[in-house]
Amino acid sequence: MKTLKTNTIWNSGADLVVAQLEAQGVNHVFGIPGAKIDKVFDSLVDSPIQLVPVRHEANAAFMAAAVGRLTGHAGVALVTSGPGCSNLVTGMATATSEGDPVVAIGGAVKRSDSAKQVHQSLDTVSMFRPVTKYAVEVTSPSALTECVSNAFRHAENGRGGGTFISLPQDIVDQPVSGSPLHSNGHIKLGAAPDALIEAVSQEITRAKNPVILLGLMASQPENSAAIHELLSKSQIPVTSTYQAAGAVRQENFSRFAGRVGLFNNQAGDRLLQQADLIITIGYSPVEYEPAMWNSGKALLVHIDVLPADTDNLYLPDAELVGDIAQTVSKIATRITAPLQLSTIAASVLEDRQQQRQLLALQGASLNQFALHPLRIVRAMQDIINADISLTVDMGSFHIWIARYLYSFRARQIMISNGQQTMGVALPWAIGAWLVDPSRKIVSVSGDGGFLQSSMELETAVRLKANILHIIWVDNAYNMVAMQEEKKYQRISGVNFGPVDFKAYAEAFGAAGFSINSAAELEPTLRRAMEVCGPAVVAIPVDYSDNPLLMSQLHLSQLL
Repeated sequence: MKTLKTNTIWNSGADLVVAQLEAQGVNHVFGIPGAKIDKVFDSLVDSPIQLVPVRHEANAAFMAAAVGRLTGHAGVALVTSGPGCSNLVTGMATATSEGDPVVAIGGAVKRSDSAKQVHQSLDTVSMFRPVTKYAVEVTSPSALTECVSNAFRHAENGRGGGTFISLPQDIVDQPVSGSPLHSNGHIKLGAAPDALIEAVSQEITRAKNPVILLGLMASQPENSAAIHELLSKSQIPVTSTYQAAGAVRQENFSRFAGRVGLFNNQAGDRLLQQADLIITIGYSPVEYEPAMWNSGKALLVHIDVLPADTDNLYLPDAELVGDIAQTVSKIATRITAPLQLSTIAASVLEDRQQQRQLLALQGASLNQFALHPLRIVRAMQDIINADISLTVDMGSFHIWIARYLYSFRARQIMISNGQQTMGVALPWAIGAWLVDPSRKIVSVSGDGGFLQSSMELETAVRLKANILHIIWVDNAYNMVAMQEEKKYQRISGVNFGPVDFKAYAEAFGAAGFSINSAAELEPTLRRAMEVCGPAVVAIPVDYSDNPLLMSQLHLSQLL
């Protein structure tokens, strides 16, 4: 018989909040204190939870998002009222777009002051509601644990995302009674209905040109394992969004057409355009809009934990909603023979394989300085082994890496294509390292994106985080420039001045490296990888071939 809990008197609401965080299994809290929330920071002193002070609130959300994506358990950001909360918005919008579970807790003025024009009074719940799955203000001490518990449930279940709790100062500071609520963890789903699974299996048997499109949820380890089983038995060609990096294992590499996103001109796009059956697994339209890849001619099957969002160009013929791994495994058991590739599919995959081999064999021969993007990608491929994790910022380099750098471990690469937020790579790397300090983390950004969150180098140094950050330097917001040039035949607002990134890194106490010739690239990267702690490498890059990214780029044109 269930035992009824007795309420405990707590010295402050903050103590009960921290107790609830402990009950949720939280290991790290990222944030910046202030007068309206500092009592929670004070309570964390007596908790086993590690408090990580950061240098900007958005980066607290990014770090928490890395924890959420890599563990499946929500990361936590804790900030003060007013601008402390508003600075979080970009991070929370990014987390929700990327499916990363994050619980953000923000301070607020006393309830008696909420309708007054007082210092840092702001309707933060209304501000966060459009960019989170759940946003609430605690209006009574008796609701403290309920609000926190529900924030975790909303953040972690289904497709992950951000949630927000506003804590008025009087509730945080004053004594309260209550007990932490027990966390039951994630809600367990079953597989999709057997009748639908059987019907989809029959369609796979009949299809001549089936293609699987993997999305973000496919890169969860248990889902990736089930997809490996399906691909091994069916030999169906597969492509993925950028966020699904690592979901395809090396054994299935010959049927992998690479990643698709941004510009509709990749091998995976060609497979999708000629397909008679498209199966999306763990995919959301925010990753790569259906208008870019869905001709409407193929039978469309949606496999996910949630029904599809209505879209004129994404109307599935069948929706298999439930646990992805269980659903995919059940389909795999019904596959009796591997697919015989059509001539067109075989041609696309063979060409893609040849381009991979071409880059592997000749990428290092691109000797101009500044360096060609493919030369840098080729050098990075050598250092990103199975034990290394990679976080990728937003910029032109993002496209080169997403297309040409490969990974065979689920969640090995954190990459964005939802909000396409600049500045995420370094804080993501810090969060990823805290999840597993035994693993080296490599993060990469452009010089524009790096300076949007580079203040967190101090955080990395303070934590002694084993991170190598690589900066592709061109003194411009080049991805914007590329698109402006295409549209207007001129550029505006994209150029800025140089920074001595080696000296900049060393000023923070990190190891700094600069590349001054093509011959220095590989040996410098190896030296930087040997640093035990934060290191930064600045690599001048020549983006003159960027316009080819918007056309049908074949590597034989460059190598």
